[in-house]
Amino acid sequence: MESFVFSSPTKIIFGKGTEYQVGEEVKKYSSKVLFCYGGGSIKKSGLYDKVVNSLKEAGVEFIELSGVKPNPRLSLVQEGIKLCRENNIDFILAVGGGSVIDTAKAIAMGAPYDGNVWDFFTGKAKLERALPVGVILTIPATGSEASDATVITNENGWFKVGFHDEMIRPKFAIMNPKLTYTLPAYQTACGVADIMAHVMERYFTNVKNVDLTDRLCEATLKTVINNVRIVLKDPTNYNARAEIMWAGTIAHNGLLGTGRIGDWASHKIEHELSAIYDIAHGAGLAIVFPALMKYVYKHDINRFVQFAVRVWDVDLPYENLEEIALEGIRRMTEFFKEIGLPVTLKEAGISDDRFEEMANKCTNNGNKKIGNFVELGKEDVINIYNLAK
Repeated sequence: MESFVFSSPTKIIFGKGTEYQVGEEVKKYSSKVLFCYGGGSIKKSGLYDKVVNSLKEAGVEFIELSGVKPNPRLSLVQEGIKLCRENNIDFILAVGGGSVIDTAKAIAMGAPYDGNVWDFFTGKAKLERALPVGVILTIPATGSEASDATVITNENGWFKVGFHDEMIRPKFAIMNPKLTYTLPAYQTACGVADIMAHVMERYFTNVKNVDLTDRLCEATLKTVINNVRIVLKDPTNYNARAEIMWAGTIAHNGLLGTGRIGDWASHKIEHELSAIYDIAHGAGLAIVFPALMKYVYKHDINRFVQFAVRVWDVDLPYENLEEIALEGIRRMTEFFKEIGLPVTLKEAGISDDRFEEMANKCTNNGNKKIGNFVELGKEDVINIYNLAK
């Protein structure tokens, strides 16, 4: 086990009706905020009115920024930064899923900074200050509600890049599973794939003697697998929705990565897909993960056997380790199909004509390796895209 520092200071406010507490939580930090959300779904569900009323009752003034899209765009981040500066806003409230939260975090980074917020994503600047962020979560998926990460897409070249810093962890996350009842089945499935990917990026590690976090990872994966099947049949099953929502937070708040070094190659490879083709991130991960696993499983076949046996209940003769490992990958792929996700690029309508371009972006024109479980270069990335065709 590696040495580590673990801090997860986000206050989690979980359960039915918790959205009514947003005004009093925001008031602890500010009396003037940017209220950031996506399209019309929070208005159709009635959540918008609840938030507005709660903010008004608490005496919190707000400016709205709507229109956040999946794979959130830099242009809207810059619009939010402008609003914050013009209106002396010192707190960002994100109401929505990961794209809204990531947008809010990027705005929080850029508002106090004199330069272009993209400087942080390219490594040209170091974050020294960020506005505080609060969250009402409506889509369990990215775990951004309690993570130190944000991922933004720059339309100039379609670069999708992540940034990590403790300063952008939300101050609070309000999480009511009932707010997820109206999520379409496909969006629920994409969220589950994203949650699972966050766990698996940490699970496939070269660090030994991480038994506790292995078991925590496996339990989180099995919880999500079992409960999404319930939710897809019964969308208003509160307990199953709650299990998925809490798993999404645990998957990416840092706990499951303690003492180990995660991989993160699949995320980098997928980011190129969703940047160029605007595919849902979870759907892209459902395509990339099986292909990458087939490409690297021989690096540590025992870890893939453990994954197959403990997560997917594979019960095959132990003398044939390769068969066990491959069966685990096959069952994971079939699970993604079962919940309605694409598992090949062809199924997602993506051709093979931009593999080299994506591999170049992913590896800085072949000058940088990605991944920690197995270091991958440009040709490896192209090979994985080909496996995913």
